Amino acid sequence: MTNDLYISTYNPDVLSCIANLSSDEVFTPPEVANAMLDMLPQELFTDPNTTFLDPAVKSGVFLREIAKRLLKGLAPVIPDLQERIDHIFQKQLFGIAMTEITSLLGRRSLYCSKYPNSVFSVSKFDTAEGNIRYKNVQHRWGDGKCIFCGASQNEYGGIKREGMETHAYELIHTMKPEEIFGMKFDVIIGNPPYQLSTAGDDNGAQAKPLYHRFVEQAKKLNPRFVSMIIPSRWFAGGWGLDEFRHTMMTDEKIKELHDFPNSSDCFSGVEIKGGVCYFLWDSQNKNNCHFVTHRGKEVVSESVRPLKEKNCDIIIRYNEAIPILHKVMSRGERTFDELVSTKKPFGFITNFKEAKSNPFPGCVKLYANRRIEYVSRQQITRNIDAVDKDKIIIPKAVGSGEAATDVIKPLYCEPNACCTETYLLVGPFKSKEECDHVISYVSTRFFHFLVTLQKNTQDCMKKVYSFVPIQDFSKEWTDAELYEKYDLTQEEIAFIENMIWPTE
Repeated sequence: MTNDLYISTYNPDVLSCIANLSSDEVFTPPEVANAMLDMLPQELFTDPNTTFLDPAVKSGVFLREIAKRLLKGLAPVIPDLQERIDHIFQKQLFGIAMTEITSLLGRRSLYCSKYPNSVFSVSKFDTAEGNIRYKNVQHRWGDGKCIFCGASQNEYGGIKREGMETHAYELIHTMKPEEIFGMKFDVIIGNPPYQLSTAGDDNGAQAKPLYHRFVEQAKKLNPRFVSMIIPSRWFAGGWGLDEFRHTMMTDEKIKELHDFPNSSDCFSGVEIKGGVCYFLWDSQNKNNCHFVTHRGKEVVSESVRPLKEKNCDIIIRYNEAIPILHKVMSRGERTFDELVSTKKPFGFITNFKEAKSNPFPGCVKLYANRRIEYVSRQQITRNIDAVDKDKIIIPKAVGSGEAATDVIKPLYCEPNACCTETYLLVGPFKSKEECDHVISYVSTRFFHFLVTLQKNTQDCMKKVYSFVPIQDFSKEWTDAELYEKYDLTQEEIAFIENMIWPTE
């Protein structure tokens, strides 16, 4: 009876539970860590000389799962269990904790004790940190920002931060990361912090990406392999990620990349705009990248291909989209981004406060967020020549970054009208009829599909329209006509229509 009760009792992995606690610093579920470890050559876990580093220890899940594999793989080489444990924990596994509390959690996961020099540790160390180190690193300020990570001094410096975590992560706050442990690592693997608030600096309360700095520093350590799980928004955008994207796209050492457009498929209950991905960088790879797209527990697409397409400055995340894009781009047509303005098309910010709620003599209609207001012509500072023309406005932010559900809803903007930063300007055009024809085109699945290739967050700025060809707007357009014009196959049409919901 007792045995039956023991067998039937729900006994979840504690690290699976921790992985669902917070979206602030995302903890990695064990199954995701193991999927990343599966990409590595498994003979690494039978070699007593292989060394592993997690440069951003949170729960310790990566080191714990590596230890499990080494304990099994090294059994023939080191038969004695305690000797094998000591060798693995003291000579093969290393970590850099993100915070003091994660250093304790990581040690507890790996050594079964917060203090590996205690009697409770499965492997006895001489120090209280073992091979999972935490150092209270400070930011280095210059012109109000950290010269290493870009953190705002107003936000992370000064008296108000005393006694709090600095979030100055050791790996990316040094010019010489190789001196941290003073050794070479074969495998660097982990889940780095994704972003840092920059509230208080000139950019306002935005979040500055950090994950790319961990990837760059890991490569500087000259390992055999690097594997990290990071947001996918670097594929097509991201604040300050242009150089990182170019480097990754042109790096032939990216052997494998797994993309999850819905982040919840990796991190249950956690929303990360644009999804997440994990990759394997192999210093000896000379082949194209094995690119895999996941939805839920299923692999929906995979292809071996270069990450960089010709005349393309982003990564196309959908394998099936590439031949369609080739057909569209082969015509060399002008692209729709030429018709789209930059932000604040008429000079008005989103929360412009000086507009009137009722019309007045000589006023201009102002399309604001979910309301109509009125301004004087003297208040308009940009695109003044478009005010009295027929034009279209489109939202600057659309949906959530999910391809199927993000619908761009264009609005006809009549003469003597303008808009706030909530919208972007398209046009102007010769007449309302021509605007209607443009709107028919914007409303097609074909149009939305090409936008989706560039858009993986809510942002729908000018750049996301750079794959969309300009059409002859003397007529209306339908998907059927566009499919025929670009000679799309039935399989390609089916892919578009499965991916993009009807705009109605």
